[in-house]
Amino acid sequence: MNQTLGMYKQMGNEAFSKAVTNFAPYFATIDPTFTELRPGYAEVKFANRREVHNHLGTVHAIALCNAAELAAGTMTTVSIPDGRQWIPVGMTVQYLAKARTDMRVVADGASVDWEQTGDVQVPVDAFDAEGRKVFTAKITMNLK
Repeated sequence: MNQTLGMYKQMGNEAFSKAVTNFAPYFATIDPTFTELRPGYAEVKFANRREVHNHLGTVHAIALCNAAELAAGTMTTVSIPDGRQWIPVGMTVQYLAKARTDMRVVADGASVDWEQTGDVQVPVDAFDAEGRKVFTAKITMNLK
């Protein structure tokens, strides 16, 4: 089993989430909580609170990007074969609606060939509390 996935299973959602934000402090700005992590799938939630708002009082676009990169990156870590590495090299995003509630961000890599090397596209979607998709992204990961 992948070391990161083993840590997730051993520590549980809350403790793992805190450990990740200690390791990569910028992610702490959204105060994320992993709700699921497995090869090919990651789900992260974060609360709609003032610290993630823009000037309109809605969830800031970059907070959504931050959560998307966290979900996609952690999923990539637990999906690639042991001994391999990755780095994000690009992200394209679409903001589909104003984000006004707590967010659920899903990286679904079921269609990604994790055995290949080079650039792969990792899809990520963000949903509001009513299940409406408010954001979508494709994060290009370079697999080595």
